[in-house]
Amino acid sequence: MLSVVENIGIAPSVMCADLCNLETDIRRLETAGIDLLHFDLMDAHFVPNMPIGLALLAQLRPKTACAFDIHLMVEDNDFFVAAVADIGVQQIAVHVESARHLDRTLSLIQARGVKAGAALNPATPLSALDYVVDRLDFVLVMTVNPGFAGQTLVPATLKKIADCRAFLAKRGRDIPIEVDGNVSFENIPKMVAAGADILVGGTSSVFHTDGTRAENIRRLRDAVGDGLAQRKHLGT
Repeated sequence: MLSVVENIGIAPSVMCADLCNLETDIRRLETAGIDLLHFDLMDAHFVPNMPIGLALLAQLRPKTACAFDIHLMVEDNDFFVAAVADIGVQQIAVHVESARHLDRTLSLIQARGVKAGAALNPATPLSALDYVVDRLDFVLVMTVNPGFAGQTLVPATLKKIADCRAFLAKRGRDIPIEVDGNVSFENIPKMVAAGADILVGGTSSVFHTDGTRAENIRRLRDAVGDGLAQRKHLGT
């Protein structure tokens, strides 16, 4: 279920949480009111990092009723799709840049009863989705280059969010746009105004060191409200 702020979903990025006290941190997030838990699964090949793995995902699954939102940053997508589907997740995004047979991989995800999404790096054009757009349940727009938290927003990606909304509308597809990368208190209004529906919050919002989890999520919701007001004004 999406948040009460006009159906804008809040998806904390688990790689930014306190991994030594993860269950406690998840409880704080649940109490503050979140919609999804976002997991970045990396293989140290597609991106040079590996912050969390399948064992952590499997151990955490019975500890929370939150929906699991999986972002695969890997080369062998089909292996990881099968593995996380067995654990029990609600949606999976695969990168078009690493998916050798994208339509088949999206089909594999949906065959497991899981929502399928395509993730796009900042420089990857929306045209890469042309022949799979009817297969998608959501689109994940990367607003930084994938692999690490704490990066600066790639400026052109704000326009890309708006372009993605227009791209989908032109093709008759009313599906969520998820945004991942420097989803900060400052950037959230612009992202929401451009058409973002799900916000992956990391070190610049949900896990900001200046506030508690609850304080940060309240501040995030305020930023969402500002963005929705801008969206209404712009007619998007």
